[in-house]
Amino acid sequence: MKLIVGLGNPDQEYQNTRHNLGFMVIDNYLKESNWQTKYQALYTTLNVNNEKVIFLKPLTYMNLSGTSVSSFVNFYKIKPQDILVIQDDLDLPVGKYRLKINSSSGGHNGIKNIIECLGTNEFLRLKVGISKNNNIDTKDYVLGKLSKEEQTIISNLFPTFNEIIDDFINGFNGEKLMNKYNGGDQK
Repeated sequence: MKLIVGLGNPDQEYQNTRHNLGFMVIDNYLKESNWQTKYQALYTTLNVNNEKVIFLKPLTYMNLSGTSVSSFVNFYKIKPQDILVIQDDLDLPVGKYRLKINSSSGGHNGIKNIIECLGTNEFLRLKVGISKNNNIDTKDYVLGKLSKEEQTIISNLFPTFNEIIDDFINGFNGEKLMNKYNGGDQK
């Protein structure tokens, strides 16, 4: 069983904000889906090669994402290596991404809460760059809407993100995924 988590905030006002990139990546991958609610999250499942894959969008707001993630992990007995979390990252430029495993939260409160609730950082993360703007308060920046240019750059990466998700579902472990996708100018 695999768990793929997209981080974001649930309310309409947060759509197309930088902090909602995890939701956007999952929505793009699934196109349309029959979302259900459980453990303070929207979730849907697919069966791929006789394996159940759960897609999750926490409804707890970013800083408490670990609450719903840990509920699913505990209920379904999901191992950390079978979890992929998709997040925004201030330290990467827009248009860059990086896969990481066994790393700190890097100041991302949603990731920090997931690590606290799971008691481990041994899960795979797809970090999608949103840059940072030192002239704007960080909270206001991450909750700000993506510009048309940023939306275009991110949209052009969706096929790569879909491929990463496919490879994860098809059994590529974290090391193999990092070796395949973190090469070249993505480091």
